[in-house]
Amino acid sequence: MYNTNSVYWNSTPWPAGPSLQHSTNCEVCVIGLGASGLTALTSLHAHGIHAIGIDSGMVGAGAAGANGGFILAGIAEFHHDAAAALGHERATRLYHRSLEEISLLAEHEPTYEQRGSLRIASTPDEYEDCLQQFAVMRLDRLAVELYEGPEGRGLLVPTDGVFDPLARVRRMASALRRAGVSLYERSRVTHIEPHAVIANNHRITCRHIIVAVDGNLEVLLPQLTSVVKTTRLQMLATAPDTSVQFTRPVYYNYGFDYWQQRRDGTITIGGARDQYAEDEWGHAAYPTETVQSAIEQRLRTTVGSNALIRYRWGASVAYRQDDVRPFVGQVLSNVWACGGYSGTGNIIGTLCARDIAAAIISGNQHAIAGWNE
Repeated sequence: MYNTNSVYWNSTPWPAGPSLQHSTNCEVCVIGLGASGLTALTSLHAHGIHAIGIDSGMVGAGAAGANGGFILAGIAEFHHDAAAALGHERATRLYHRSLEEISLLAEHEPTYEQRGSLRIASTPDEYEDCLQQFAVMRLDRLAVELYEGPEGRGLLVPTDGVFDPLARVRRMASALRRAGVSLYERSRVTHIEPHAVIANNHRITCRHIIVAVDGNLEVLLPQLTSVVKTTRLQMLATAPDTSVQFTRPVYYNYGFDYWQQRRDGTITIGGARDQYAEDEWGHAAYPTETVQSAIEQRLRTTVGSNALIRYRWGASVAYRQDDVRPFVGQVLSNVWACGGYSGTGNIIGTLCARDIAAAIISGNQHAIAGWNE
């Protein structure tokens, strides 16, 4: 067991913001200062709604700032699996909405690079699955190419990319603070009820509450215990390695293993959850020797890097249990939640939060209908 996380993205200091020290009032309280919560706050503020944000840790302290830095279109399921579960029309509509969200990210996020992404088959059976995905994506007129190169055989999705996830959330939080939006870090929520949140033993009275935390969502809202389930994802990162070259991020072994190489040669790689799935369910967010060893084995063999490992970390995310789509909706009267992104929340999470904010702004729940119909 590793007692502390050492996250690759956390290379620059972040000045701690204030914690909640008094009771207060607002129109909307947003719980979670990751990308989803900050997106909701940005949308609400743009429409003149008085909203505040709180988090038990720091801005981006959870998976929002400690993920693989992949920008992938669509929901967590590969598109042909999503189409089989939801129907082509609904799955394709969600895919196009995620492409629109990627375009927004590309417009505002300086660390984003549209390199495309590779899905590389680990076995002949997986290659057959790649061919099925290719056929369905082509049928639904989504950008995809068959690929064969030094990484292996599979698919190239040209609309995908990479970015620095922690830099993104810190940029968003800094912009909100400059605009006068109150963000409270180190403010642990202990109770949620319609129109009120208790954090740090202080009461926030509000008209609406948005819970946008993904990992541990069912802890804050026990009503969702049968809907989402928290698990741990683990990663490591190397010293710069010039002996290998990956120009695109790679999804491998049905997406259970994934890596990218940064511009300086650093390799960030995660996965192995399929080997230790039962051990990874739960709320602990530290790296473990078993999973880290399996990731390191993938690094040394499939990736082909012998670089020194400098960072090891884990983060909590939530997997949806009863649907292939994330959860988006009201849990209590005027208490909204989004989560269950199943490990791919960088784009889908912000899209879900944007829709909840739109529903509150407009007073029309049709804004979230696409997630539940």
